[in-house]
Amino acid sequence: MRIIAGKKRGMKLLSPKTDVSRPIIDRVKESLFSVLYKYDLPEGKIVADLFCGVGSLGLEALSRGAKFVTFVEKDPKIIATLETNIEKAGFVDESKVTRSDAFKLGAPVNKQQYDLVFVDPPYADTTQIDDSSPLGMLLAMLINQLAPNGTVVVRTSKRTKLLDQYGQLQVIERRQWGTMVVTILQKASK
Repeated sequence: MRIIAGKKRGMKLLSPKTDVSRPIIDRVKESLFSVLYKYDLPEGKIVADLFCGVGSLGLEALSRGAKFVTFVEKDPKIIATLETNIEKAGFVDESKVTRSDAFKLGAPVNKQQYDLVFVDPPYADTTQIDDSSPLGMLLAMLINQLAPNGTVVVRTSKRTKLLDQYGQLQVIERRQWGTMVVTILQKASK
């Protein structure tokens, strides 16, 4: 696993010795960021990486010019590796690590709301997709944490198809790579 493009192109990311995380493979990450460029993301944007693991998506966003990334992860062993990756990449001043369950916290807003939020929970936590499910409630919470026209990228198993809309969040694109699906939602103007 490495950073694909930008200032830190080619930098290898450390991974903990655990089978808990499901790192996104490099070719899929490259394809995802190609799609995000259509929406003028992530350069200059405020980003959150929820269920971030070792920070692959957030660090890729920083390498490609994101202004700031908040990483949310609850596993302290994985956080230690995440913090090492952030330091190794030289992005300490452009990032913040929050140890929390993203289903309860969402994307913690500091000074600015988020332009882009990556939501990458364990697949087992994405089988229920209705408004009252943990994922549905997280998406509802994110509405207030997103900037106008903010974008949410949700990674799930190909067996999971998100609803077309969660409150003000509307699906604008779906992509499938192998056994995973990425659903891109955008906050609609009121």
